[in-house]
Amino acid sequence: MSLKQKIEEDIKAAMLAKKKEELTPLRAIKSAILVAETEKGADGSVSEETELKLLTKAAKQRKESADIFNKNGRTELAEKEMFEYEVISRYLPKQMTDAEISEAISAIIAEVGATGMQDMGKVMGKASKSLAGKADGKKIADTVKSLLA
Repeated sequence: MSLKQKIEEDIKAAMLAKKKEELTPLRAIKSAILVAETEKGADGSVSEETELKLLTKAAKQRKESADIFNKNGRTELAEKEMFEYEVISRYLPKQMTDAEISEAISAIIAEVGATGMQDMGKVMGKASKSLAGKADGKKIADTVKSLLA
């Protein structure tokens, strides 16, 4: 079952269960997928990689909004954003731990033959592709910097 079909099934289930708060993030995901399908040059379907990028972007937006609301003392809005983040996170792959990220990046550094900070671009390119959706880009970059330093 594709992500789009799974989202549509979950929207129906949320509607039947009268879970209005779950409908908002589910509809946002479905909308993003539909937009990607109908973009100029698209063939009417979305690859798994594109779906992963859409989900990651939506989750990151919710998390950043929640942080901003918390800083400004708007806890009720922050809670709403975090709930939406949790709903979207259900569809993302399991996130890697710091130890797993460090281990994976160490393997990439050895594979690429990186020796210092001048090789960060090579390592980041490979790490970003292989860890996409499984780890936050900022966490990947910070780990690469610390291992190459």
